[in-house]
Amino acid sequence: MNEINLNFKRTMMKTMKGTKVHSLLLTAMITVAFMACETNPAVEPQADVLPDQFTIKIPSSLSNPAVSSGRFASGRVTGDIPTGDDIYGSLNIFIGVGEFSADIVDEVIKSIRRFKINKPMTLTYQSDDDSRDKTLIVEENVVFEGETFEFGLTMTDSDSEGNNDGGKAMQIFWNTDPVKGVAILKPFNIDRLHDADQGEAVVRIDYNSAGDANYDATMEVSVANLPLEDPSVDLYSLRALKMFVGKKGDIVDVYGNSSHPNARFFTDAVGFNWAFVASGDESQDIGVAEVGLPPSNLDSNDRAVLLGEYSIKNVFVDQITQKFPGISQTDLDAYLVNALAPGYFNSDGFVVGGASPGAAWDGLADRITDLTPFNPVDIANLTIDFN
Repeated sequence: MNEINLNFKRTMMKTMKGTKVHSLLLTAMITVAFMACETNPAVEPQADVLPDQFTIKIPSSLSNPAVSSGRFASGRVTGDIPTGDDIYGSLNIFIGVGEFSADIVDEVIKSIRRFKINKPMTLTYQSDDDSRDKTLIVEENVVFEGETFEFGLTMTDSDSEGNNDGGKAMQIFWNTDPVKGVAILKPFNIDRLHDADQGEAVVRIDYNSAGDANYDATMEVSVANLPLEDPSVDLYSLRALKMFVGKKGDIVDVYGNSSHPNARFFTDAVGFNWAFVASGDESQDIGVAEVGLPPSNLDSNDRAVLLGEYSIKNVFVDQITQKFPGISQTDLDAYLVNALAPGYFNSDGFVVGGASPGAAWDGLADRITDLTPFNPVDIANLTIDFN
């Protein structure tokens, strides 16, 4: 790996030590990606059928755990009072989980490029990460979910193929020109040594370099079955996430949900989604987002419900007035600082909620009005299956 990527690894490791919301996933997956690159000798690029890219970069204004100011990102300390800053600031973290999960696919593809995969083949090798045998099978014209792809690659942990999950560590189904496909990873089966605590966590990336009528390229990231922190340590640990990413020129739209089964705010109500829509400008590194806090078990696709009825402000007002009956408007307003929609971001993270900090953000604010999160209950019950 080059020095830039090694520095990125060190930066991410340092950041994640204090980030309990998703430390289990990212610590493990950083190890998978970068240990593979560091322990395998560098290889010159060669002609093969593996996709060159399987991800879309998101502006750091929206996806940058290092600059997030949300207290929830490092676990809630008893007695802390949640604010709009916390809700918006933590969004950097949750979007970052999705983007980094997609980056892992690219890194794993790079790590197996050394095998010069240019035709159907089967091979077994000893992993540099956990010293266990892995089997790679590459096939042509593979059907997945009713669609035929030019190639399919399946990696298994060889000694686990008799398990219920077949020992499957990764599957990629793809077309080469344009690059379009699906990648599914199970970290536990990729690296049993460093990912032993990942259990049934699975990541799926759907990528299309040709995009659609609205975007130059699209990506959908799904993450399911993340192991939860003990609620006494972190109420806001992440169980599942799904987000769509669409890129058009310098503009990147993102929408989706993260599910937090143990989350609570002012009352004893437990289990919330961060339902969000966002748009970022890559060239200016600015972004605008709107966040709702619907219950995890809410069954609705209605934007007005997800981001309106369950807006940060409405949820806070409802819970605060339950917790503190008769609270004065002055005291209530103190809780609602930066709880208004939308939230505005720059390269340093969350800036302000409600009032636009400048004309540069206005076009992005208009874009997010056409975006809608997913159904919260679908994300709470998200499953990802191999072929």
